[in-house]
Amino acid sequence: MSAALPCPRVVLPSGVEVPALGLGTWRMGEQRSKRGAEVAALRHGIERGVRLIDTAEMYGEGAAEEIVADAMAGHRDELYIVSKVYPHNASRRGTVAACERSLARLRTDRIDLYLLHWRGNLPLQETVDALEDLRESGKIGDWGVSNFDTDDMEELLALRAGHRVASNQVLFSLVHRSAEWDLEPFCRERSIALMAYSPVGQGALARHAGLAALASRIGATPCQVALAWLLRRPGTIVIPKASRTEHVDDDLGALGVVLDDDALAEIDRLFPPPRRKRPLEML
Repeated sequence: MSAALPCPRVVLPSGVEVPALGLGTWRMGEQRSKRGAEVAALRHGIERGVRLIDTAEMYGEGAAEEIVADAMAGHRDELYIVSKVYPHNASRRGTVAACERSLARLRTDRIDLYLLHWRGNLPLQETVDALEDLRESGKIGDWGVSNFDTDDMEELLALRAGHRVASNQVLFSLVHRSAEWDLEPFCRERSIALMAYSPVGQGALARHAGLAALASRIGATPCQVALAWLLRRPGTIVIPKASRTEHVDDDLGALGVVLDDDALAEIDRLFPPPRRKRPLEML
């Protein structure tokens, strides 16, 4: 998979290399009036070299996957597509059926990375078995999880074929740093990619006065600083949502931001790292 951007790469346990910066689609597809702008934003990102797009059957109840399909028309083989299965669909048969529906909405024959969206009440082994069925059939490339804390990951890795988990997508940003305490090092030691969703705090970091002052001093925007802080972390994939073309351009500008020791110290002063284990947060 080629990428036009000078973008860091993350190597999954399977050996597949993926871009460290992609685009997310959470909350897309919820309003028909915004569909054209959302497709245009994703297409603009693809034209500018974005090669990873994250979506889920939950987003707009499938509408976000249809938006991704429209945006990537003619570019499918250049892209790395991530989608997710609802926990209540994650039985042995239900996972396969949900994947088939996502494939139809995405208008593709494969999903490159397929995730369990969060833990539900169905047996985790059953879900892993279904994900392995999909991987072996070629309908997905790799599989992973989302919103799993360290104890969940330990349980997963103890299951049959659990070692094949490729990634864990979690809430991770300057305002949500609990993953740093033990989950991030746990995943890094095992080469399991950590995918950071809501990396700019659902837009809150764009309005943070202290971060804005720091960003101004280094010639960046607050969102670019927030994304650059994550992109410098080994094994981390960052997926900001960008529903307008100007947001896409702002996000991609993070690739040129360098944070020196003084900037990193100021970030820690503004957003203190965790001093103890806290439960993993999720949205």
